[in-house]
Amino acid sequence: MHIDYNHHFDAPIKSFLGSEFQVEISTLEFQTTRKEFEGDITLLVFPLLREIKRSPEQLAESIGNHLVQNDESIIAFNVVKGFLNLSLSDAFYLKQFQSIFETPNYGHLSPSKDAATIMVEFSSPNTNKPLHLGHIRNNVLGYSVSKILEANGNRVIKTQIINDRGIHICKSMVAWKRFGAGETPEQAGIKGDQLVGKYYVIFDAAYKKEIAVLVSEGMEEEEAKQKAPLIIEAQEMLRLWESGNQEVRSLWQLMNQWVYEGFEDTYKNLGVAFDSYYYESETYLLGKEIIDKGLAKKIFYKKDDGSVWVDLTNDGLDEKLLLRADGTSVYMTQDLGTALKRVQDEPRLNGMVYTVGNEQDYHFKVLFLILQKLGFDWAQALYHLSYGMVDLPSGKMKSREGTVVDADDLMQSMTVQAKTISESVGKLEDLTPKDRKDLYRIIALGALKYFILKVDPKKRILFDPEASIDFNGNTGPFIQYTHARIKTLIQRATTKITAIDFGINLEAKERELIKHLGRYPETVSLAAAQYSPAIIANYLYDLVKSYNTFYQNVTVLGSKEVEQKNFRIALSKKVAEVISNASGLLGIEVPNSM
Repeated sequence: MHIDYNHHFDAPIKSFLGSEFQVEISTLEFQTTRKEFEGDITLLVFPLLREIKRSPEQLAESIGNHLVQNDESIIAFNVVKGFLNLSLSDAFYLKQFQSIFETPNYGHLSPSKDAATIMVEFSSPNTNKPLHLGHIRNNVLGYSVSKILEANGNRVIKTQIINDRGIHICKSMVAWKRFGAGETPEQAGIKGDQLVGKYYVIFDAAYKKEIAVLVSEGMEEEEAKQKAPLIIEAQEMLRLWESGNQEVRSLWQLMNQWVYEGFEDTYKNLGVAFDSYYYESETYLLGKEIIDKGLAKKIFYKKDDGSVWVDLTNDGLDEKLLLRADGTSVYMTQDLGTALKRVQDEPRLNGMVYTVGNEQDYHFKVLFLILQKLGFDWAQALYHLSYGMVDLPSGKMKSREGTVVDADDLMQSMTVQAKTISESVGKLEDLTPKDRKDLYRIIALGALKYFILKVDPKKRILFDPEASIDFNGNTGPFIQYTHARIKTLIQRATTKITAIDFGINLEAKERELIKHLGRYPETVSLAAAQYSPAIIANYLYDLVKSYNTFYQNVTVLGSKEVEQKNFRIALSKKVAEVISNASGLLGIEVPNSM
């Protein structure tokens, strides 16, 4: 249930126009009244002039007079050129609020039997290094979009493709084999993904030294990059892996398992989870089968060196490599196989959303086009949720590698920051040490996720940890603090609200809050249509600002009129519920006390 002005006023206005002017109007256009004018809802009169030959002012006056005389919901009107601004009664808003108040899980739909099934892919890391700040944006964005799609009545499968094979994986393996002396995560005292990442960095440093030596001996740099012993060893290891060499496969399984255990810790700390996993090591072979079929259908072609390509120049793109000359696969090979495998696993799949950075925009244009050329109807329902990169203010939070901010380090640093700020502004005396620790984590993650999600996914983000954790302004902690304030207020109220008294008079701030609540369902719907958690985040901020203005200007528990007090408690309770539910769509927890 939400405030549907169209539904309430559509039929009466059409009926009046039909009897008064003998016309049949199919569509009326309404919009929220602009702030500089008096009124709640505005009817656009100009579109009606095609059927009714009157001046816009005359027509608006006649409709306004009829509504005031015949509809108790309309208490006044004014005309501004071709716009009819209608002022609605308190009783109208109180009835709307009662419907909102009585609706369980207001604004969210439950999946029906014939609900669409949508798979959302996010995270999708390489198994050669830990997750970093860019992965955090990917994870919180993909997880939030999954929750928003679910709230719109879809069945959602959260998944990832783990890039667990390829030359980058072999680089870590070669470095560990050559320099590791059997080191394990337990021996090193670090997470498995961090240990493997350490050897990826060691490989890069040793590889650059080898290149420098070859260049100093007179070799061109490009040739040196190809002939350095380490890269040749990594390429040979990849060939051995693809041929099923047992020794290489065993080392690969050992090191990947270290990484998976490290990733799971990070996901748990970040508060994201998955319903299914796909592995490049399993899907790339299916991709090779697809390429064989494409060759047979002459959709793809083979060059003299044996490499396989697709020519997309007639579609405004270029030629794309699908299989290297030595028969090894590329990312496109794997992505073709993964897409087909998912449809085979989920025959009822209605769509797939790929949460991947905007540097891969072209890749996904090509992927979707190839799948369409191969004749897969479901390829029309694929969507690339493209997002911008994340930057940090210079000089802050340097990582182990010196270039990329480690996800674990960032979360830990922000939790420490949340502790410092909470202790300086909060009343934490009544909390146990464990509850305090949980609260610091909740505030830190709320700050981190909200700062990222309030920005449109397509935009690049300059992430400022200090600004994100401020308890004032457009931040996660500000929203969390408002929720905690309302929950504390409700706990102090002893009245159980069962019904709303329609005879009370509303303050302007109360009407505004009801309007804000009324916009929640359409906000959830719009966020799904645009795959944009920013729409939810900005709605949340507006709702919280509106509540705080209400709280500062209106007495809740101290109201002398019982009916007025009960209504304000009920209004506060519903606002807290919507803050909690909307925050949940962003993957953010809201504490009951702070």
